[in-house]
Amino acid sequence: MSIGKAKLTEKNVTLAHGAGGEIMQRLIGEIIVKNISNNKAGSVGLLDLDDGATISIGDSEIVFTTDSYVIKPLFFPGGNIGKVAAAGTINDLAVMGARPIALSSSIIVEEGFSLDDLVKIIKSMDETAKEVGAAIITGDTKVMEKGALDGLVINTAGIGIANQMTRDSGLNVGDKIIVTGTIGDHGTSLLSFREGFSFETGLESDSAPLWNTIKAALDVGGITAMKDPTRGGLAAALNEMASKSGAGISVKEEQIPLKEAVKAASEMLGIDPLEVANEGKAIIGVRPETAGAVLDAVRGTTYGKDAQIIGEVIGEHEGKVILETALGGKRYIETPIGDPVPRVC
Repeated sequence: MSIGKAKLTEKNVTLAHGAGGEIMQRLIGEIIVKNISNNKAGSVGLLDLDDGATISIGDSEIVFTTDSYVIKPLFFPGGNIGKVAAAGTINDLAVMGARPIALSSSIIVEEGFSLDDLVKIIKSMDETAKEVGAAIITGDTKVMEKGALDGLVINTAGIGIANQMTRDSGLNVGDKIIVTGTIGDHGTSLLSFREGFSFETGLESDSAPLWNTIKAALDVGGITAMKDPTRGGLAAALNEMASKSGAGISVKEEQIPLKEAVKAASEMLGIDPLEVANEGKAIIGVRPETAGAVLDAVRGTTYGKDAQIIGEVIGEHEGKVILETALGGKRYIETPIGDPVPRVC
């Protein structure tokens, strides 16, 4: 994640500091990164603010990532916190070109939590990891007194091996931008569920482990950059890729895949689906000569059937993202200040 230029003015942490937008970028840059000096063990370190980092072991580099999950509610249409925790860590490895090998699972659970629900959550983590050939090999469990925690929190870390390292900063002018499926499903479905009308939309979370989809793209070749659009959604991820690459990105509104139910629910809830978290999608930058073949390969996988080329990298508007609207106009897609749907991952 890139570090925002504006200064942090708040004196205390707010929910917006964890929402994936500009306020969170400032928290990371001014409070966290600024106070960690020993921050690199391989070619990619903390200051790079990528989806993971690398650890040098001899001539090889292992990709390492970690994330914590505070979803509310813990169970929702299409999954639960355990599925999202495993898939999220797998996807952070995958978008760096790393085959997921092993995960850790640290669980903090509130006194009185249902053991049956805990079993369901752990089984979901195990099934998700096994889908891509990864194993959950270590972890930790803590219990806090009733009222001290909102049910359950999970931290997962993962390691993977990359034959070809991929960064989120590698875009070049002319590259095509692919998204591997419909945008906004996860955050919109959770908010609909919270508001009590999910039965009207039929929406489900898109939470899924993407390694097999991304491997299909890597096998074709020509991949220059990748990122998964979680907190802050497509808008935040594209802006981060443009900023780090020093190039502009132009996307066409009509080519961004959106379910009709997401459009309808977004209008009803007053949110922008481009700013809503996804948990089973990736953004892929690819050289134009292989873009068609990569798209076909992605569409041939379980989680890539709705993939689309949504735009390209341009030599103008460096560090910015331009949206060509359905009416023929153009506007900037800005980095969100925060996530319109808190606590979705």
